[in-house]
Parts: sequence; C-alpha cells; structure tokens
Amino acid sequence: MNIVLFHSVYGLRPAVHAAAERLRAAGHQVHVPDLYEGKTADDVEEARKIKDGIGTDELLRRAVAAAAPHSESGLVYAGFSLGAALAQNVALADEKARGLLLLHGTSDLPEDASVDELPVQLHVAEPDPFEPDDWLSAWYLNMRKAGADVEIFRYRGAGHLYTDPELPDYDADAAEQTWQVALGFLETL
Repeated sequence: MNIVLFHSVYGLRPAVHAAAERLRAAGHQVHVPDLYEGKTADDVEEARKIKDGIGTDELLRRAVAAAAPHSESGLVYAGFSLGAALAQNVALADEKARGLLLLHGTSDLPEDASVDELPVQLHVAEPDPFEPDDWLSAWYLNMRKAGADVEIFRYRGAGHLYTDPELPDYDADAAEQTWQVALGFLETL
C-alpha cells in the first residue's frame, strides 16, 4: 500500500518516523512530508505558534503538494491529530484515495463531500478534549452521509496524542492496540 503520513501540530518528530518505519516493516511504502519545513515543537504552545505562523490554508496547500506526486496509483492518507485533519481533507478531494487512517483527529466536512465507500478508520482517546462525543457523533454521521465506510476506535484513559512516546499523553497499551488494529485495516485495502 502507498501511504502518505502527515505529522501532528508538533511537527515531524521521531514518533512520526517510528510510525512510518512500523508501516514500512509491514510492507507499505510510506511518504512522510515535513509540512513545517524543519520546525518542531516540544510543547503545545510552541506547536500552535508554528502552525498559526504558517496558517491553515498554507498547510493544506503543502499537504496537497506533498501527496500529489504519489497519488496517481491511489494513496492511503494518514495523519496524527492536525495531520489527520489534513489527511481527511486531502483524501476527500482525491477520487483515487484508497483509504483514510486518522489518528487522534478529524476535520469538518464540506457540505458537498462525496466519496464512493472510502474506507476510514479513526483512533481517538476517550475522552478527548479535541474530539468530544457530540463532535464525533456528528462527524461520523456526516462521513457516512458522504459515502465513507467508517470505523471508530476509542481508547479510555489515553491522552490526546497517546501514540507519541515523547509526549505526556503517551499510553503504551493504547498505542500498541491502535497499531495492531490499524495494520489490520491497511491489510484489507
């Protein structure tokens, strides 16, 4: 499977490279663009300053540009938190998208969003302050309405970015379970 994996608001950190290596070890080709052009953050305030300095529209433009050279054969779009939101937006606009793997995040859907049974898997903490229950319920219904085949996996007690071992949110058990389920999902595509 050909996968593009977008980093979180913290930038292209070791956890993203480790995730890419895990996916490669399972036989996938993985592209890991650096949407921050070398900048990374150690705390959320610094991360938000980098993100805000670049701007949402520019980040989306960079995500599209990073995926474009690899999209001809059909990509699985994946991402962490902010990267998941970007992956969702790019995948919904790519008629050749083969799947969408969202870790820790989602995004609004355009009113006219339409996909042909795009396989989507979302992994989030429960509770997650950035993905509250009401939001996730509406998101799920809107994704189904758009034609996506959606699965949601929730991890009680995990923090928002629970797959990143360098962050306080890290939960080793939830992270391992997430990767086992995600790798199984990718095998079905």
